[in-house]
Amino acid sequence: MRSLSHLKIMGLFAAVVVLIGTALSADDKGKKEEGPMLPGTKHRVHDMARPQPRIVTPGEKPGDPPSDAVILFDGKDLSKWVGKKDEPAQWKVENGYMEVVPKAGTIRTKETFGDCQLHIEWAAPAEAKGEGQSRGNSGVILMGRYEVQVLDSCGNTTYADGMAASLYGQSPPLVNACRKPGEWQTYDIVWIGPKFNGKELVSPARVTVFHNGVLVHHGKEMLGSTSHKKLAQYSPHEPTGPLTLQDHGQPVRYRNIWYRPLTDYDQTEPPSAQKEK
Repeated sequence: MRSLSHLKIMGLFAAVVVLIGTALSADDKGKKEEGPMLPGTKHRVHDMARPQPRIVTPGEKPGDPPSDAVILFDGKDLSKWVGKKDEPAQWKVENGYMEVVPKAGTIRTKETFGDCQLHIEWAAPAEAKGEGQSRGNSGVILMGRYEVQVLDSCGNTTYADGMAASLYGQSPPLVNACRKPGEWQTYDIVWIGPKFNGKELVSPARVTVFHNGVLVHHGKEMLGSTSHKKLAQYSPHEPTGPLTLQDHGQPVRYRNIWYRPLTDYDQTEPPSAQKEK
């Protein structure tokens, strides 16, 4: 037979377990305000009252746009693009892609954007002609000012800050991840535009680029707007700008172009809903 003291100890132990369980249950349900404040937020660690992120449905396969993406080119037409002097874009559209028509001019989106995630696919001509900058040259230009170079860099040597996936005239990619000419290639870009206070630059643009799934720039700061044979510099501009695709005289192709505006943490509504308020 167990002693009375032993039974008392067991009883006390059971009571402690119940109390701990009740406390944990209350914490999980947000009934207790536990944890220190998180810097830069209005919330505590493990705060159950913190807003839940909005739900975004991923694309079915890599490269497919998620449910909140803004589609800039779906392979059907250039209705979201303009050319010289805001006239309709004159590039060729067929078989799900657009193709540069030499001398038709650079095109840009009607819509403008700032910080974003951008996906774009491109292909240099299958028949490799020329060398250096004369082979499959085009450009993906964010906000109409900051260029990620498009070039056939498979077995084609040029200056390092002008090869495929370079930040043109500024930074070579970390590696050369270029596919063979004629094959489809992808750029996945995370873009943080520059911030100005009047004429003063508060923070420079930063860009992260994956070329064919390979990281080639990681939070790289840009020196300024893209220039040719000049040191890049910043000049104040609007917080949003168009996506521009360059006509460099060669029939480069593009397809599956979309972007997602980047938002702050603890935001539950898409930017479009915020603009409507």
